Amino acid sequence: MWPLIKLLPITTNFRFVAFSRIAAVISVIAVIGSLAMVLIPFQPPCGGLACGIDFKGGTLLEISTAPKAVDLGAVRQTLEAARMGDVQVQAFGSETSAMVRFQTPDGAHPADTVASVKAELTKVLGQVAFTKTDVVGPKVSGELFQSGLTALLLAILLMLFYIWFRFELQFGVGAVVGLFHDVILTFGLIALFKLEFSLTTIAAILTIIGYSMNDTVVVFDRLRENLRKYKTMPLRDVIDLSINETLSRTVITGLTAVLALGGLAIFGGPALFAFSIIMIFGIVIGTYSSIYVAAPVILLWGVKRGDEPAEPLKPAAAR
Repeated sequence: MWPLIKLLPITTNFRFVAFSRIAAVISVIAVIGSLAMVLIPFQPPCGGLACGIDFKGGTLLEISTAPKAVDLGAVRQTLEAARMGDVQVQAFGSETSAMVRFQTPDGAHPADTVASVKAELTKVLGQVAFTKTDVVGPKVSGELFQSGLTALLLAILLMLFYIWFRFELQFGVGAVVGLFHDVILTFGLIALFKLEFSLTTIAAILTIIGYSMNDTVVVFDRLRENLRKYKTMPLRDVIDLSINETLSRTVITGLTAVLALGGLAIFGGPALFAFSIIMIFGIVIGTYSSIYVAAPVILLWGVKRGDEPAEPLKPAAAR
């Protein structure tokens, strides 16, 4: 057995519900701030988000000048002189490789633009290999953006029906409120740190929805069991008891995922860095929302107790 596992207490008795009002105020402020950063200033199609090529349209090139190092400044000056709109040039992998993003000028054909850019870069850099070329038109990018948002909303709606079917309506509402909380704050993180918003980001948010829902279901399942066992115990105490009984599982699962994603963020390179950071944030905020967003909704709404005979509450050391 892992020796450090002994540092985790067998039982805990934290009073989570006692801090629910403070947590609610913090969450509301964070949600409002996140919405403001995403929507203001509004720049279609992504608002305040730093849209990637997937949603804004344009071209992505990966170039290699091996064995010599790539001159990033020369690449940037060449593209800016060609009036390629929002130009992004960054090192990719080794010092001999770079990732170049640029927009297709209005009225220009994407294929002709790419051919022209490749010719100009070859003149400036000399020996250069174009290892990857992705071209996304404005019509396709707009459709991808709408499809991505539709996927997020549909996932949340399906989660509502699943929790409603498995538990009760108030459980489903609590879970969905928690999911909206997680998704909005994740969008706020993306806007705050100017992370690229792309199809990979949509995949990360969908994964966060699944993780957050899984954590919420674990808490709700234990809460349902305890509601049947301790029918005379105040609801706030039953919620605290249920969260404490699942806390060690939540901490161990979350830390395991964060450690794996931390390694991915450090060694995965620029292509996976934003994905890893978003996932780490999502795991942390998903755990928080299961305790301080989804569960308090049950407390505010109320819930029916089971018809099974109640059992006396056992001492904490015996649970």
